[in-house]
Amino acid sequence: MPRALWNDQVLAETEAFETVEGNVYFPLGSIGADHFEPSDHTSFCPWKGTASYYHVVVDGKRNENAAWYYVEPKEKAANIKDHIAFWKGVTVEK
Repeated sequence: MPRALWNDQVLAETEAFETVEGNVYFPLGSIGADHFEPSDHTSFCPWKGTASYYHVVVDGKRNENAAWYYVEPKEKAANIKDHIAFWKGVTVEK
């Protein structure tokens, strides 16, 4: 069962997930919401659309823009709607 960890804290864990371009996308309902702060940062992927970001916060430490998600993914990426993925030092165990 995949899980995402940062600073020894489990951020997300699920049996139901999507994998796109080697990234595990966790359902939004599988995250510990108390570890996420909204970010104004966005990025654009030509086939997935515009990504929004969260800062990850654990024990007062903040990992800027370490989680991303697509509010309105393009049709080819519809399977990752309401899912979140991680990078920037967040470990994803499969």
